[in-house]
Amino acid sequence: MASICEICGKGEMAGSNVSHSNRHTKRSWKPNIQRVRAVVKGATRGVNVCTRCLRSGKVNRAI
Repeated sequence: MASICEICGKGEMAGSNVSHSNRHTKRSWKPNIQRVRAVVKGATRGVNVCTRCLRSGKVNRAI
């Protein structure tokens, strides 16, 4: 599944794990993306949406 929200564009972020001895290794943070059925331009279709957009009501979910 794509890890980009189709509403807000939130995507994967990169950074480092930092150990107690201060060694750095690359890691990534992925947003919580859900595949939901939503009404887009009058038609029902599946969209990849982050849970923040779902919770805030930016998505008009299909029944």
